[in-house]
Amino acid sequence: MTAQLKQLRDKIDAIDTDLLRLISERADLAREIGQIKNGIAYRPEREAQVLARLCEANRGPLANRHIVRLFTEIMSLCRSLEEPLTVAYLGPRGTFSEEATLKRFGSLITILSCNSIDEVFRKVESGKAGYGVVPVENSTEGAVGRSLDLLLQTPLKVCGEIELPIHQLLLARHPDIGRITKIYSHPQSFAQCHEWLNANLPHLTGAARVNAASNGDAARLAAEDENAAAVAGKKAGEVFGLTICAENIEDDPNNTTRFLVIGAQEVAPSGRDKTSLVMSAKNRPGAIHELLAPLAEHGVSMSRLESRPSRAGLWEYVFFVDIEGHQEDSKLAQALLELREKASFLKVLGSYPRGLNAIP
Repeated sequence: MTAQLKQLRDKIDAIDTDLLRLISERADLAREIGQIKNGIAYRPEREAQVLARLCEANRGPLANRHIVRLFTEIMSLCRSLEEPLTVAYLGPRGTFSEEATLKRFGSLITILSCNSIDEVFRKVESGKAGYGVVPVENSTEGAVGRSLDLLLQTPLKVCGEIELPIHQLLLARHPDIGRITKIYSHPQSFAQCHEWLNANLPHLTGAARVNAASNGDAARLAAEDENAAAVAGKKAGEVFGLTICAENIEDDPNNTTRFLVIGAQEVAPSGRDKTSLVMSAKNRPGAIHELLAPLAEHGVSMSRLESRPSRAGLWEYVFFVDIEGHQEDSKLAQALLELREKASFLKVLGSYPRGLNAIP
């Protein structure tokens, strides 16, 4: 070992010792804060502020995404000393929902695998899980209707969002695509890979494409049949011991799914927030324009508008809206006040920090 190499390694050892001391000090402070917070360990607004501040202070060489990943794990560790969190997600192991859950909460949580989106909501509503993570929309295929329907019905609040780049793989027990006679996947994933599948496996259409409850479940089914394959993520292949036959088979390379965190708590302003609500217009000409007018009048930006059948009557709809800002912000609060007067129905689903992808 050269003298220069030893000197550099000694510096790293000294830094590691300082890091250990500082992380331990942080954990002690977090535990002390947890006692003051009366047992509420997860504060989405505070964690968002910490990550945004660190990214703004970052001068490299680590990219902001690395800083976010590192400090998410540190906060997960410190949070676990206050109160262990249980988070429900659409399972089984290996789904994109699990990946989104770990991206947001870190690995030091208890994850509760659910068989359906409905079950995720039930686990949180019953208190068996503190939070849930559900898919709400995909950049290629649009809204996840079941999540929207349940958001309309539930007393739970939206506490956060996660944007996850989605890369689909063709997975099987062996690499020989010619032996595949059946493909399992979630309907959304089939749609996201429609052109690739038609071009590369044109004989596997119709009944040969079998819908599964989730990508993780598709991988499980493919692992049980040597002539089957699954369209799923890399993690699902690792969990069920499958071989990668083809990578990145999604038709859109920018394919992204947005997930929502649901829970019982109201989230305080973080300074970089979004508010989701659902409303319906009175049945008269120009009602929708009238409904949206308060947002424009008060300078509130709308980032999403999605219509869904209301189930209250034939051809009646509710509108899911995402707007920039927190419901406690003065402009947004005034706009919501006027909206309540104009709408036949209005429910604020929650205000929460914008996703980590919004961090510069």
